[in-house]
Amino acid sequence: MKLNELKNVEGAKTVKTRKGRGLGSGLGKNCGTGNKGQKSRSGGLKAPGFEGGQTPLYRRLPKFGFTNGSRKEYAIVNVSQLNKFAEGTEVTPTLLVEAGLVKAEKDGVKVLGNGELSVKLVVKAHKFSASAKAAIEKLGGTVEVL
Repeated sequence: MKLNELKNVEGAKTVKTRKGRGLGSGLGKNCGTGNKGQKSRSGGLKAPGFEGGQTPLYRRLPKFGFTNGSRKEYAIVNVSQLNKFAEGTEVTPTLLVEAGLVKAEKDGVKVLGNGELSVKLVVKAHKFSASAKAAIEKLGGTVEVL
């Protein structure tokens, strides 16, 4: 095959339709826009979001407040819930999900110090409250931040 033998794929090149060039062209006289009315006039298209005069949705909805896009949402576990595990267990976020204490990991797991802990554990989580850290270490357990 040589460069002078190359040909376009069928349908790659199409002839531009010339509107308003006589009845025989198929798009003569009104150029395919029909007879009268808004859509036949130049610049006669409605604005995006136009709802026939009814107040559009984007104007009906409230526009106040602020949503922080970089906000992190943590799955919360209280210290009292960790009594479920046996002595010396290494508690990880995946183990918490399997045990049913947390539905999903979300952006991480945070351990809060609500309630009493009666088991020595190795707890691995993304965040700890000061009281949770104290409660775990009081019994000789360890806290690891992931």
